[in-house]
Amino acid sequence: MIKFSLSLIYLSIIFLGFKNLFSEPEKPRLAPPGLTITNFAGPDITPSPACLAVAPTGEVFVGVDMIGSLGKDAGKGRILKLVDKNNDGKMDGHTDFADVDNPRGIIVQGDQVFVLHTTFSKETGKATGMNLVVFEDKDGDGKADGPEKPLIEHISNEKYIRERGTDHATNGIRMGIDGWIYISVGDFGFHDAIDRSGKKMTMLGGGIVRVRPDGTEMEVFTHGTRNVYDVAIDPYMNVFTRENTNDGGGWNVRFSHHIQSGEYGYPVLFQNFTDEIIPALADLGGGSGTGALFMNEPNWPTQYNNVPMMADWGRSMLYIHRVTADGPTFTQKDEEFIKLPQITDLDVDGSGRLYLSAWDGAGYSGSPDKGYIVRVVPTDWSYKVFPDVKKLSVKKLTDLLKSNSSVGRLAASQELVARNNKQATEVALKIAADQALPLDVRVAGIYTYAQLAKENGTTELVALTKDNAVKEFALKALTDRKIYLANVPIEPFLQGLQDASPRVHAVSIIGLNRLGKVDEAAKVLLATKVPASFTAPAKGVEGPHATPNSAIILPHLAVRALVSLQATDAMVAAIKTENADLALWALRYMHNAKAVNGLIDNYKTAQDEKLKKQILITLARLYKEEIAYDASWWWGTRPDSHGPYFKAVTWSESPVIEKFLKEEALKQGANGKQFFVDLNERNRMDIAEFAVEEKVAAVEEPKIDLEKIKNQKGQVGKSSIEDVLLAINKLQGNPVKGRTIFNNQGCIACHSLNKTDKMKGPFMGQIGSIMNREQIAESILKPNASISQGFASVMITAKGDKTYMGFVQEETAAKVVLRNIAGEVFTIKAGDILSRKELETSMMPEGLANSLSYEELASLVTFLSEQKK
Repeated sequence: MIKFSLSLIYLSIIFLGFKNLFSEPEKPRLAPPGLTITNFAGPDITPSPACLAVAPTGEVFVGVDMIGSLGKDAGKGRILKLVDKNNDGKMDGHTDFADVDNPRGIIVQGDQVFVLHTTFSKETGKATGMNLVVFEDKDGDGKADGPEKPLIEHISNEKYIRERGTDHATNGIRMGIDGWIYISVGDFGFHDAIDRSGKKMTMLGGGIVRVRPDGTEMEVFTHGTRNVYDVAIDPYMNVFTRENTNDGGGWNVRFSHHIQSGEYGYPVLFQNFTDEIIPALADLGGGSGTGALFMNEPNWPTQYNNVPMMADWGRSMLYIHRVTADGPTFTQKDEEFIKLPQITDLDVDGSGRLYLSAWDGAGYSGSPDKGYIVRVVPTDWSYKVFPDVKKLSVKKLTDLLKSNSSVGRLAASQELVARNNKQATEVALKIAADQALPLDVRVAGIYTYAQLAKENGTTELVALTKDNAVKEFALKALTDRKIYLANVPIEPFLQGLQDASPRVHAVSIIGLNRLGKVDEAAKVLLATKVPASFTAPAKGVEGPHATPNSAIILPHLAVRALVSLQATDAMVAAIKTENADLALWALRYMHNAKAVNGLIDNYKTAQDEKLKKQILITLARLYKEEIAYDASWWWGTRPDSHGPYFKAVTWSESPVIEKFLKEEALKQGANGKQFFVDLNERNRMDIAEFAVEEKVAAVEEPKIDLEKIKNQKGQVGKSSIEDVLLAINKLQGNPVKGRTIFNNQGCIACHSLNKTDKMKGPFMGQIGSIMNREQIAESILKPNASISQGFASVMITAKGDKTYMGFVQEETAAKVVLRNIAGEVFTIKAGDILSRKELETSMMPEGLANSLSYEELASLVTFLSEQKK
């Protein structure tokens, strides 16, 4: 994808309604008070800008992507280096830095340029996955010195990139003050990604991965997001995202705070098991989150500073999210900030110049004529030279590390780390320990020192844990690199569990997880209190996956640690203690015989009926497990979200669990059977004795003859699309009449308007918050211009010489549900499918509005534009 999600945009098409900024040199209305926006580079230089990054010294690196989200042809992408020699806000020089396809993220540090991009086979011309690579420009000529050096290979799913394109692939990258590169992994996930050390890793679904700048120590940071596109990282290493939505389930854009080791639940825990996840901080409605940045620059106005800035492609808006501390996490309030047509990315330099890239209707396969870059600065801004850090003395670097600029601190930190000498190490420690310095400066000192001292820094970092102001960060730095844990003591983390600060408590749990000392850690982790909010959603009710719940964070992290430590013995031993709730929560993920036998033994001797019920719930959860992921299955626009597994299989202990559950059900008789029936359905155990015949209520669906409708010729059908769009701009239309037309023209056969309705094709209940009237009109008149994700025609051939064509309404590991253009629904068993092919045409045929007058079409468009649920 070009840093946006088709699933969010539904029927989104190119932004004809937006005039190119370059036809009107200045648009003051775009600039919030106190800021000035100038046009930096136009489509003649930067068409289809998918991503950008700015060097601290001000050079702008733009990822041009003429493949777009759905294109399949290689050789259409490049990284450009743009310069503003006289600092007037307009590019006056550029070079082709490197050729890469589908650039998705860029970081510039010194003479290194890190790029995330799609790779193609020279032999076949087909995509082979995505790589994180680094280029170098040591001679400073604006061009990469040589070929890219891979840091991580295959960090997206080759199968789905080939079939679909990059719209849900791996995307934005950003470096934190801790020196890690944080990578936003879309819900394609990846299989057998390999880093420079040879380490392999697989991720089913999306999340955040991180890696060192040399391409080693790759690890999962968080898991369970749908289509995260970029991260905003604050000076204290808080990570924020604005995630994409899903048109199949009505799940909207979410704003999340990512806490290391956290599980965010998409898709299998997202509806029915939300008690087990870290929820998002807000449900923001329709949209499509793209680039992200935490603004922390001294010359920016206070009202726009020290905030996550998050781009939303679908809403053509850069948002500010004002975050407020809430225990170990935050709450938030979002505000519209800068409007820019299909904004894709943003970054800031060391002089405070913010650059934004606009896709501006470049389409789903890129365009040579659309897209541009703008510069945003405070109105009273004046250029201040940012130094070449390689030429600075250690004293000057020390001053820069003490600055109140995130860009400056990171540049100074990375240069000190690169020098890797005693003097650099000493000054970093001195800054970390200086209680007179601001906290963000001391944090920068701690992480710089940790990177320089490595295993030799343990003693000094332990000493810093005695300083309450920086305890949290010293603890985090102690276990930040797993390769340097040998001499790290456990005591500071055990003490941290007793700390009054929930943030210290949280990093202590994470540290115990990473230390791996199960015998010392398990018992104290099990003592973590579980709040009353730890409650499973009621049957048939979607859980609160986007409602802040700071109370769940600590027990959630403790469970993730216990599972990672494989602390089965301690969990089983705690079943009949005051720590039973946390122990049973953690045991849900322990697929081993010791856990199963321990649960059964405790059940047999338990006297507390509530406890016995919870043990049965835990055993039912363990009856199946997720099959090992081999990259041949998984992704879809409407993934099965029932949970608790996506593609479940029985395992060695399943017969033991089944036998025990049947015995207990028999003992409880007819009156107790419903409990086991509900367990069977909730956990999809498929135990025949607990199954009930599913009665599907007959639903009268409208049968629409779309061929007849589209062949009727009215005013619209006799006019050019340009004339129709001009007329629509002048006619308001009647939304009441528009609803009637929505029904009569067949729209209702494939589109739902209410979240309570069963989802069919792309959800129309919030289309007005995503598209303007002109965009809606064009999507009706030219449905093939951009096929909404999940609405492409699919041809399936199945056993029995059967053929089906429609769009996928629902898909699980066991079945595919297709809806055809007449509204008929077919359920096809997965095992019966012989072939499946996605066609390159929309299920929505052209001509459905041909019989309408201009006024009628205007009424339909107005009605849809008012759908903003």
